[in-house]
Amino acid sequence: MLELIDIRKSYEGKPLLEGVSIRIDRSETVCLLGPSGGGKSTLLRIAAGLESPESGRLLWNGEDITRTPAHRRGFGLMFQDYALFPHLNVAENVAFGLRMQNLPADRIRRETGEALARVELAGFERRRTADLSGGEQQRVALARALAPRPKLLMLDEPLGALDRSLREQLTGQLRRLLRELQIPALYVTHDQEEAFGVAQRVALLHGGRIVQSGRPEELIAGPVSAWAADFLGLGTVLRGTVKSVRPLRIQTALGEFEAQAAPPGPKKGEAGWILLRPGGGSLRRGGGKTAGGIRGVAVESVRRGEAYRIRLRTAGGVEVICAQDQPVEEGEERIWTPAAGVWIRG
Repeated sequence: MLELIDIRKSYEGKPLLEGVSIRIDRSETVCLLGPSGGGKSTLLRIAAGLESPESGRLLWNGEDITRTPAHRRGFGLMFQDYALFPHLNVAENVAFGLRMQNLPADRIRRETGEALARVELAGFERRRTADLSGGEQQRVALARALAPRPKLLMLDEPLGALDRSLREQLTGQLRRLLRELQIPALYVTHDQEEAFGVAQRVALLHGGRIVQSGRPEELIAGPVSAWAADFLGLGTVLRGTVKSVRPLRIQTALGEFEAQAAPPGPKKGEAGWILLRPGGGSLRRGGGKTAGGIRGVAVESVRRGEAYRIRLRTAGGVEVICAQDQPVEEGEERIWTPAAGVWIRG
């Protein structure tokens, strides 16, 4: 449906987007995920027509819309701060885009009611937006973006202003709603859990480029760079060299570890990275001169879901992340023997 081709943009004389290409297919939700200040919102504003690229093209169903004004693209946009009009009630806010289309009053009422029902706010029509909770304001803003039945929906950090519990709740609602309406969507966030919870495909934006794109499970299973593995919080990333190919073993500053690799396999002596995932392997008490494993002192033990993520600091100052179902007291020595790691080229 929407295709951005080789988009380039600078900010204050410095490159911000350096040849970004991305495609959103029919009924697909694609999330732009990356650190703050990386150009995600700028790319979304270019797609919306609110900013112009310095070079590159935008296609909608194969038609060039690079110079098409924002109001003629037929896209819906939802901002992080919601941008609700405080002097209008809920129904008037939602109906704003419909009135801009000069639709009949009865149709405006019908479409407004349907949009509010979709976001579970039927009966809120006469409420003042100032009297709503953050989650209710978020849903009013979403209803307003959906009411004109946009060809494409764009969401810029739509849950960023909410607390974590409410964000998790609304992530599920957004996912279900986008699937039901089958509207293609471009979703921008810096939050990995939010991106993986909403999108069918995630594009990692770093250094002005898309460094990896795929389904959430593909990104988790096979990060293509050390940066991607570290940004996604997949575990400990260590620089290493291939010591042997069969079996694949990687030599690092913390020892030698077995690894798995996607084809084509690495060559002996090749330099790259190894990702050691927190789960699997074993964590045992230190003491003595037990061979093997990574020896370190626990500097953090935090509950994450059903397990504790434990940060160990080695004698050389390197920190690694492991996990187990029991906490570890800070200052205690442990030896972690990780499961087979993942080889990352580069």
